[in-house]
Amino acid sequence: MSSQDFSPAPYPLYAEAGTGEPYALPEFRTRERYWLYSLLFALTLLTTTVVGAAMQSDFNHNVPFDVERAFDLFFHSRTWVHPANLLLGLPFSLTLMTILLAHEFGHYLAALYHRVDASLPYFMPSPFLGTFGAFIKVRSPIYSKRVLFDIGVSGPLAGFVFVLPALAIGLAFSKVIPGIVHQGSLQFGVPGLERLLELLIFPGAATADIYLHPVARAAWVGMFTTALNLLPIGQLDGGHILYAFFPQRHRLVSRLVALALLPLCWFWWGWMLWGLGMLWLGRYHPMIVDDMDLGAGRRKLGLAALFVFLLCFILIPLRAGGL
Repeated sequence: MSSQDFSPAPYPLYAEAGTGEPYALPEFRTRERYWLYSLLFALTLLTTTVVGAAMQSDFNHNVPFDVERAFDLFFHSRTWVHPANLLLGLPFSLTLMTILLAHEFGHYLAALYHRVDASLPYFMPSPFLGTFGAFIKVRSPIYSKRVLFDIGVSGPLAGFVFVLPALAIGLAFSKVIPGIVHQGSLQFGVPGLERLLELLIFPGAATADIYLHPVARAAWVGMFTTALNLLPIGQLDGGHILYAFFPQRHRLVSRLVALALLPLCWFWWGWMLWGLGMLWLGRYHPMIVDDMDLGAGRRKLGLAALFVFLLCFILIPLRAGGL
């Protein structure tokens, strides 16, 4: 997930050789706060490892994952007196961190290629599933729809490249326990991609009977964040892609999609919060005056991003057990 600040910057405008495509070439780059990037990364690695340790322990004992028990590990003295126990959480944490890094560095490298000033990833630790995701901040204006599209689409596609093998490997290590999904305090929804691979790896098994290995659960988190980022709203990745294709319709479509999320709270209350947040923060997109066509290659990548969104979208991501 990327966050952009398009405040005016004293950057001269140049034309890219061979294309006539404008971009901002910085006369200076913002001084990086590497200590902050490193601290947030380390904290997020720690929180995802703690959650992963609880997840792996539950998986080994054939009991459903308990979010409250994972949360308690943060305050249990044994967790910190015997930190070797946290090694159990590395399959989950390293998988998830790799997916998030791929996503954010997809944005970062695309920005670097187009000489757009962007920060390194800011990771957000959380006791719930270990992280709230990550984001980069674009600190210089973007003058080209092609550049905007490249930066927007590169993150989700790069992350998906790692989601797919992580999900396949995680499902290969998963197991069938009748009714396991309905036994936990929290139930996870099943995106289309996960169900397709389940049918291949566990033919005939019901979704409710498949207990996901922590590596597959990390891929689930990656799919969920990918789908949220690809919603065509505001300055989400999907919003950048939408603006690159239809700049005149961006604001209208953003509002309509955000409003469409509100009634989905019937399925999951989180859609209400996300929809209201996007109505408040996600309607605006900085104007880019650029008549250049995106080209056939980028149109194909746009369709690929739409396909990834459909594979990763989950109507009911989470629900309390027993409902």
